[in-house]
Amino acid sequence: MPFPKNHDDENNQFPGSDDAAVGGIAADRLRSIIERVERLEEERKALSGDIKDIMTEANSAGFNVKVIRQIIRLRKQEPADVEEQETLLDIYRRAIGM
Repeated sequence: MPFPKNHDDENNQFPGSDDAAVGGIAADRLRSIIERVERLEEERKALSGDIKDIMTEANSAGFNVKVIRQIIRLRKQEPADVEEQETLLDIYRRAIGM
């Protein structure tokens, strides 16, 4: 069932807006938002491929990729949080005899 036309606005646009409105939706604005997200998703896909290539290079050079990922994760954290986690890890290891 189609949305009723807004009789107050014969051009079927929002007042003060250049966006064409369909069923109360600013179609041009919606299209712009969707296209921007699509572009960013493509960029993210390309960046993910680049990261994969770098990790392959690191592996080929003899580095442990799993450890590199852990280091990257740690570098994103606050130093105090890292220290707390390392302390707890040490305590837990000693508690179970490792």
